Amino acid sequence: MTSRHTPPPAERRWLAHPSLSVLLAAVWLLLQQSLHVSQLLAAALFGLVVPGLVHRFLGPSVRVRRLDRALQFGVLVLWDIVVSNLVVARLVLSPGSNPHPAWVRVPLRLQHPAAMTLLASVITMTPGTVSCVVDEHRREILVHALDCRDAEALARQIADRYERLLLEIFE
Repeated sequence: MTSRHTPPPAERRWLAHPSLSVLLAAVWLLLQQSLHVSQLLAAALFGLVVPGLVHRFLGPSVRVRRLDRALQFGVLVLWDIVVSNLVVARLVLSPGSNPHPAWVRVPLRLQHPAAMTLLASVITMTPGTVSCVVDEHRREILVHALDCRDAEALARQIADRYERLLLEIFE
């Protein structure tokens, strides 16, 4: 039996969040702009110690099942952010534009909490849309779109472009 203050054995692993460890070490090296041995050791130490200290606040580790899909997802999101910036800039700067703001309910097939959070974050990072509510009970995200003439088409687009890949990555 596990006490309330003692983490279960699976959480006591010294490398509980390997992707976070790699990310922290990489960010450290990028910030230091050096591959000197002392910086490599500091990055390794930083990447091992910090996730161990905060693992109780992070929840279970996230497993990426398909790295190729994760890379595809990252490129797709970056591309969509660039394109959406141009679309929103044209919409805002055009004197005759007539945007149609709308609320869109996006039904979710995702089960993994990290995947849902990532989808909501991507929607918000993409100019012109904001995730306002992630309703886990109704299994939907309420999205506000700056210019949306067809709410169902936008919901289908979000599901086809992002949710499909997230299902392959996380579930």
